Amino acid sequence: MSQKLLGKVALVTGASSGIGEATALQLAEQGASVALVARREDRLRALETRIADLGGKALVIPADLTIEAQALEAVQRTQAELGRLDMLVNNAGIMLLGPSAEATLSDWKRMVDINLMALLYVTHAALPIMKAQGSGHIVNVSSVSGRGTSATSSVYSLTKWGVGAFSESLRQELSAKSKIRVTIIEPGVVRTELTDHMTHEATRTDYLSVTEKWQRLESEDIAAAILYAVTQPPRVNVNEILIRPTDQG
Repeated sequence: MSQKLLGKVALVTGASSGIGEATALQLAEQGASVALVARREDRLRALETRIADLGGKALVIPADLTIEAQALEAVQRTQAELGRLDMLVNNAGIMLLGPSAEATLSDWKRMVDINLMALLYVTHAALPIMKAQGSGHIVNVSSVSGRGTSATSSVYSLTKWGVGAFSESLRQELSAKSKIRVTIIEPGVVRTELTDHMTHEATRTDYLSVTEKWQRLESEDIAAAILYAVTQPPRVNVNEILIRPTDQG
């Protein structure tokens, strides 16, 4: 079978686990060279080995993308060492659910910094490269919480609604004039490490008591949706994919 992304270069954030890891693997399987960006270098090195075993090429870039300079460096290294930048998958994110009245401002700040500011930093750095190429594809991983909200997801939903608004505005700005496609992916409940970081234990317990009864989505399911979007013909811009597990009513 031909590799649909042969000769293409992708940068995937949050590549050390979950959706980012699965996406990097699927892009590499289709021939793309992949820049792997996250804070946990050991995880990235292990993924680099897996991609090499597939016959693919990966570039490990340990970075804290909430720091603007590191986000810029990650993008610049990708272009310098892999030659171009065709796809940016903004996947890094954190979900800290809980009642607003009991939240710590540090938790809120972490979500804004990772879910919004890191995405903005990386995208801002990537745009001049893609515009100069006359092509590119930006995929922003959001959430069903970017469409609705719940009593314990106030700031998480705020960040994901922000990702949706930014993505749609960016699409309108770039698609026709610069031939840069923009896609937003909105997963429902996925079996990842996302819940491991929740600091409000009662909310975490309640969340897991419901969702662990479901047949949750796997990271590979979301990666497949991303792969579908980025392998469409240039005339096709898949704007939005909302994907839930069947058990999530």
